[in-house]
Amino acid sequence: MTSPGGVRVDHAVTSGTFSLDGQTFDVDNNVWVVGNDEECVVIDAPHDVDAILEVVDGRRVEAILCTHAHDDHVRMAPALREATGALVLLHPADRPLWELTHPGTTWDGELADGQELEVAGLPLTVLHTPGHAPGAVCFYSLDLQCVFTGDTLFHGGPGATGRSYSDRPTLVDSIRAKLMELPPETVVHTGHGEDTTIGAEAGNLD
Repeated sequence: MTSPGGVRVDHAVTSGTFSLDGQTFDVDNNVWVVGNDEECVVIDAPHDVDAILEVVDGRRVEAILCTHAHDDHVRMAPALREATGALVLLHPADRPLWELTHPGTTWDGELADGQELEVAGLPLTVLHTPGHAPGAVCFYSLDLQCVFTGDTLFHGGPGATGRSYSDRPTLVDSIRAKLMELPPETVVHTGHGEDTTIGAEAGNLD
């Protein structure tokens, strides 16, 4: 969907690994780029800088927005920052996870619940949704009628828990409080896999 101001959502899939608690898995991650022909933001930076830059397609990157700090979502964030000059933004509660992947380094700015970001004149609202990770956030666009959920909510229900720094009751509470309050027709752009809608997932939280 494209907003009246020409803001659109572009997408790619990158492949790599996710590692935590001594285990490693092969994963495919979605990359979401939101913006117009001149500027954009990148949501998550997994696996492959060149693949991300191909979606950016020469536009000015205003920020690299991290839905959370699992390594398959932020592994390339410093390299993408170096390539574009954009700031990396992350919720501070995910510091322990960030430091597992990027020890001795930090991100550039902190995300907070209710914060309003802007790209090409279009607002994106930060929704803090802990559970999959303590600093997990979603980015909601009323104008585009979509929400970028990272690993908080997928087609089929909540994201994974059971690993370090995750908690299912917290995750379900976050989804109910922050995401199920959105219009049911809101498109959910996930961190892995296919799109869904808020309405389609309303019955998948138990």
